Amino acid sequence: MSYEITKTIQGEDVPFSNPAKEFYSALGYDGMKDLMYRFYDKIYESEIATFFPQDEDEFNEIKEKNTLFFIQICGGPKIYDESLEDKGLNEYMIRIHDDFSIYEKSRLEWLGCMEEALKETDMDQTLKDNFWDYVERFSKLTVNTFNEESKYMASLQ
Repeated sequence: MSYEITKTIQGEDVPFSNPAKEFYSALGYDGMKDLMYRFYDKIYESEIATFFPQDEDEFNEIKEKNTLFFIQICGGPKIYDESLEDKGLNEYMIRIHDDFSIYEKSRLEWLGCMEEALKETDMDQTLKDNFWDYVERFSKLTVNTFNEESKYMASLQ
């Protein structure tokens, strides 16, 4: 099964909901950590690896911090930032991406890595689908650089 990916449209209002708390409940802390570490290991081998520190120790710090974000956004303990509740945490993560040029192609690579990691995760498919809906929609909000002339963009049309 492949997950659906919809194209990011500049200026589009992208409604999304945080993942169901049952996602975190089903995986628990260790399961979430396993999923996210596998995901970030795939990122490290992907075409967008250069967006991340190439020093392994620095990359591992990013992997750990981003794992804490996903644990908190999925209803786990407030370990990323206690002061950032649901919507505030999402907004904070969007603003972090403002410092980088994020293209649709980069988003597709990111989602491809996430899809692989999710497929390898043994859990209820409905919960995986719910989580996918969140990351697919939310990832659109991190795209901040649009170039309609790109040959990669043409493949989405």
